[in-house]
Amino acid sequence: MTDRPDGWVLAFEDHFDGPGLDPAVWLPHYLPAWSSRAQTAASYELRDSCLHLRIPPEQGLWCADDHVPPMRVSGIQSGNFSGPVGSTRGQQPYQDGVRVREAQEAFWGWTPSGGYVELRARAVVTPRSMVAFWMVGLEDEPDRCAEVCVTEMFGDAVEPGSAAVGMGLHAFRDPSVAEDFAAVRLPLDVAELHTYAVDWSAEQATFLVDGMVVRRCPRPPTYPMQMMLAVFDFPERSVGDDADAVPELVVDRLRGYVRRRSDGF
Repeated sequence: MTDRPDGWVLAFEDHFDGPGLDPAVWLPHYLPAWSSRAQTAASYELRDSCLHLRIPPEQGLWCADDHVPPMRVSGIQSGNFSGPVGSTRGQQPYQDGVRVREAQEAFWGWTPSGGYVELRARAVVTPRSMVAFWMVGLEDEPDRCAEVCVTEMFGDAVEPGSAAVGMGLHAFRDPSVAEDFAAVRLPLDVAELHTYAVDWSAEQATFLVDGMVVRRCPRPPTYPMQMMLAVFDFPERSVGDDADAVPELVVDRLRGYVRRRSDGF
């Protein structure tokens, strides 16, 4: 276990330097209950001690028959849950009444309920793409559905030397959480490695970029939450000759810390 100077103790770390994703931690699919595992498989590779999530030109649409707007996505998640086929019990439903098409076995990889979580990553985006790192409840109980978004960056909000970085809380259907989300313009180049983090307790979620506090949100959710890492592409936002562009989220590392207890453990 590794200590942070301020009393945090390392509880989880992934440098993505193995031959593949750790199957005890990661599922290389994006919300497969609403589609299928076959149709939601991520396009990715591990090289140079980094995870490269990509969307190549040949990758198809996610939930092509009814997701509006049309969207392509490569994502991995550290948990998974759904009800039976035909039920409405699933994670992050994208519209009212959407039903499970492929039942999912419950999977609890790394699902913290508080602490200090940090991502070091860079992105390749165009005006039609975005990258994101967020945490969300598994919805094994309907109210456990809120989101802690650590970073969300749309390519059309990236300018030379700056980017609008989204962060905060999405309540969805959790009555105990208040909606509290904003995109803050920061002087950073998203193509370079930066550290996006949240210091997260029952009282407050403090969001940081490269160690600088950017936002604070009171009373975040504190039930177990799965990690979500993804790159998205929205073909309808195409500008000029960008159909063959390959958006990419490159993750150098992901770490999670817990506060050192008063008895030293």
